[in-house]
Amino acid sequence: MQNTSSIKVWSERWRLGALAVPELIQIGLFSVMIGLVFMLFHMLGNTVESIGSRSAFLWMFARWHDTVSFGADYSHGYFIPFVSLSVIWYKRKEIFSVDMRTDWRGLGVVIGALLLHWLGAKMQQTRLSLVSLMFLLWGIPFYLFGWQLAKKLVFPCSYLIFCIPLNFLDSIAFPLRMFSTELATHMLNGLGITAVRSGTAIFIPSMPGGMDVADPCSGLRSLLAMTALTAVYAYFTQETLLKKWILFAASIPLAVIGNIARIVTIAIVSEAIGGSLALGIYHDYSGYILFTAAISMMVVVGSLLNLKFSEVINKCKSVLLRRT
Repeated sequence: MQNTSSIKVWSERWRLGALAVPELIQIGLFSVMIGLVFMLFHMLGNTVESIGSRSAFLWMFARWHDTVSFGADYSHGYFIPFVSLSVIWYKRKEIFSVDMRTDWRGLGVVIGALLLHWLGAKMQQTRLSLVSLMFLLWGIPFYLFGWQLAKKLVFPCSYLIFCIPLNFLDSIAFPLRMFSTELATHMLNGLGITAVRSGTAIFIPSMPGGMDVADPCSGLRSLLAMTALTAVYAYFTQETLLKKWILFAASIPLAVIGNIARIVTIAIVSEAIGGSLALGIYHDYSGYILFTAAISMMVVVGSLLNLKFSEVINKCKSVLLRRT
């Protein structure tokens, strides 16, 4: 009698992959669970109802475009799920080559995530519900397929945190504005441009009305985008976990430096050409230029972290010995 577990469902001739019946059942059950999770958060995910919907997803989409509470700083949120899926696809051979077995610890993660969702609904904190969704997406494979696979999914699942508008970050917008204007004022005076700061405004001779560093210019948007980008870059380029975290932490000062450089260069362009051009075309497009510069500095820092200094020193010694 033929063992049904060895029956292949799909033909290798079409390169769709040969799946045994138990594997197909597992995939079906996993798909049903993901569908139930989606329905849970789509129909019972938002208790605030500020957008007239119970969907946590629609609430999140609305926050990405909410310019009142700096939600526009999360306009990059649309790309985050695709990045996570791309990481899983890129690592698919490693992911599916691990030993898969049921791990009951994952069930604890699932239960904890569901309790967190319940707590978020009771507190009318949709952000907590979205965080619980992130844990569910990690906990379900952990339970069904084991810790070895769960380890591979830590980064793509945790990366989804960049989707969630975290309102406590709004509170750092004003300190960022004050810090940027203070440092930019000192730099301009050091360059010979008379600059006076009043609150978050900088007054220079070519701008008698002052240049106000408003909320959109606080640097929060570039900071969030830079950290999201650096997280992926560090994950793929750095060899050790310590180096990954060092590079990720370096993205914060790089983003702040880029924003200060933008303020300074706007003032320099104003002094050289005129305030109308500086606050017009240059103001609108300088962010792209300096963000590109920040990305370049990120690549440089990443390269330095990967540099094996012992090999460099040995090469330098060998070159010096040859010359002597």
